[in-house]
Amino acid sequence: MKGRVWKFGDDVDTDAVIPGRYLVMNTPEELAPYTFVGVRPEFAGNVKENDIVVAGNNFGCGSSREHAPIALKGSKIGCVIAKSFARIFFRNAINIGVALLECPETDKIDDGDELTVDIASGIIENITKGEKYKATPLPDFVRGIVDAGGLKEYTRQIIN
Repeated sequence: MKGRVWKFGDDVDTDAVIPGRYLVMNTPEELAPYTFVGVRPEFAGNVKENDIVVAGNNFGCGSSREHAPIALKGSKIGCVIAKSFARIFFRNAINIGVALLECPETDKIDDGDELTVDIASGIIENITKGEKYKATPLPDFVRGIVDAGGLKEYTRQIIN
């Protein structure tokens, strides 16, 4: 995938991804317009399909609600790359079908950089800077869940 970077720092909590007042909505389409509304109000109106969220440590900390990855899925981002993820957010995102990569070099990536990302190999190429970074690739079975669009779709494919 290829996309533009939306850069965030450390400890981006689920309320920063989707504020609590929007939790009365439950679908990706309903939540997408409010993604990052409190911290990057321009995000929802300007994000393009396959754009990439890049962050530091502990992305997705806070609540265990699935609304944050649902909102990200609705925004049609290509993936989230961070130094680390909160454990429950990581599982929720995979189960919803949002691709995540852990990469220790996110400090080298800036807002607006153009990246290509190979989810299978974990190779991230920063086209803007002419650099390459190595992320931990998702295991094949986890990538299968993401590629299917989430755990429900993956299960449907397995049982049919």
